[in-house]
Amino acid sequence: MRGRPADPWWVRSGLLVLLAATAVLYLWGLGASGWANAFYSAAAQAASQSWKALFFGSTDAANAITVDKTPGALWVMGLSARLFGVNAWSVLVPQALMGVGSVGLLYATVRRASGPAAGLLAGAVLALTPVAALMFRFNNPDALLVLLLVVAAYCVVRALEKAGPGWLALAGVAVGFGFLAKMLQAFLVLPAFGLAYLIAAPTTLGKRLLHLLGALAAVVVSAGWYLAVVALWPAADRPFIGGSQTNSMWELVFGYNGFGRLTGDEVGSVGGGAGRGWGSTGWSRLFGSEMAGGIAWLLPAALLALVAGLWFTRRTPRTDPGRAALVVWGGWLLVTAVVFSYMGGIIHPYYTVALAPAIAALVGTAAVQLWRLRARPSAAGLLSGGLALTALTTYLVLSQGSTWLPWLAPTVLVAGLVCAVLVFFAAHLPQAAGRALAVLALVTLLAGSGAYTFATATTTHAGAIPSAGPNSGFGGRGGFPGGGMPAGGMPAGVMLGGAAGGLLGTTLPGPELTALLKQDSGSHTWVAATVGSNNATGYQLGSDGAVMAVGGFNGTDPYPTLDQFQQYVHSGQIHYFLGEGMQLTGGSGSDLATQIADWVAQNYQATTVDGVTVYDLTS
Repeated sequence: MRGRPADPWWVRSGLLVLLAATAVLYLWGLGASGWANAFYSAAAQAASQSWKALFFGSTDAANAITVDKTPGALWVMGLSARLFGVNAWSVLVPQALMGVGSVGLLYATVRRASGPAAGLLAGAVLALTPVAALMFRFNNPDALLVLLLVVAAYCVVRALEKAGPGWLALAGVAVGFGFLAKMLQAFLVLPAFGLAYLIAAPTTLGKRLLHLLGALAAVVVSAGWYLAVVALWPAADRPFIGGSQTNSMWELVFGYNGFGRLTGDEVGSVGGGAGRGWGSTGWSRLFGSEMAGGIAWLLPAALLALVAGLWFTRRTPRTDPGRAALVVWGGWLLVTAVVFSYMGGIIHPYYTVALAPAIAALVGTAAVQLWRLRARPSAAGLLSGGLALTALTTYLVLSQGSTWLPWLAPTVLVAGLVCAVLVFFAAHLPQAAGRALAVLALVTLLAGSGAYTFATATTTHAGAIPSAGPNSGFGGRGGFPGGGMPAGGMPAGVMLGGAAGGLLGTTLPGPELTALLKQDSGSHTWVAATVGSNNATGYQLGSDGAVMAVGGFNGTDPYPTLDQFQQYVHSGQIHYFLGEGMQLTGGSGSDLATQIADWVAQNYQATTVDGVTVYDLTS
């Protein structure tokens, strides 16, 4: 990161400016989003109070039920909350630092194969990708996932240089811990990493295969140890595994959050069942109104860069590091993009942050290499075509259904097309004019995504489904015709109701209800219970007491049973029941939460405090 002694003066200065600017972009005004995704903030609060909650990723410190993910990202947030207290900054600053680290590591990775200029440009493209700015200023697990995948890519590139099994095993460890952040999504990069090493590592085929087997073992061990511990831990002495129907981490990994995401057959999901409610699949999904504003700006240019790079390196030796890097980044991009485009289950626009490092690396590498080869008509034509394609993409993303900065779309289009024409003849320009043109082309290349990134960073974001751009609602702004999900980003047929936040939003309790929950809280294991995690998290963050999320995130997990809940009530472990449940249509999974809410309503007197229905279960 510090540069090399032989580097030109601008390399270290450029890197310092890049990292400092990224830090300012991702940290400035970070606290304005408050708890951001309160679901994970409440889990971090629980982790700050209970080591068991930290280890299992429980939603409350009394360890009733876990979040519906492996808890790797919560370990970071929970430890931060333990060190610096439970507040928005302690939860969100680690994500921003992961963003700065991702930019720096991407620079270092791209630099090793393509030089410092390509590394700096790749880092800038990543930093100025709107969905990256969104997720590195938010507390979903995606920030840690991206950082670990970039770490893995760096290790693969190092392994490719001298056929290093140690570096390759470290890549496997990084991917394994990425699994602990967001499960099987981390494995989407493995085909690209494996293929690159199999093709290009400078050793015999037998040793390449042996090294890959060692790396695969590293993935299995670094990801599987946690699954083994949870499976062997007595179920009665740990929280229920949220998101599963059988209290099983294996089911969560391979079912609800695994292959169910591909097929759409996710038991317990709202709108659950194959093919229901998450938008049309196909190549146009990434360019639809939900996702385009976050990631589409340079996606066509990255695909063109991949094709161009493979063509220009077609006659290089098998071990050529430049082509190997193209396989790493191109395979990452293609596999992940195809899965996101055609998966039939739950998908949200912010998932596309996993594409950002690969797009940035391909664009940075190709732009610098083609500029160096601009004397060749083929290179000049490809560079010119990439600029024109990016200008057109930016125009389409900005102009579809958006009134935000209406002058920006035509300005970028005109400037981009002019730059594209000039770049084609750049080899014939004086050196000073060529440099000025290069700067102008780069500004044009990043103008649309940069402006959208700045709008994302200056907009507050909260809830379960944040989106990039000047609006913080469920969907993105702009996009190409067709593709995407239904308006609002929610599956058809979902009805939200009941207490405070509902399924996807969180509302903090009013002062009277907060005081009520805090009253005599030390005498109860849970100060309250309510249906659904986002309802529970608002009450928990407001009262600083454990709140049981009946039915987990969606209210469809089979925990607790009615008998268990009755035992908790009769033993005085739950003080209040809040709200009247949530009615979800078009869903699947357990109806125990409905049974519990009905039982409470039939046996206890309801009162209203701060607009919330309250049942005192001790009366």
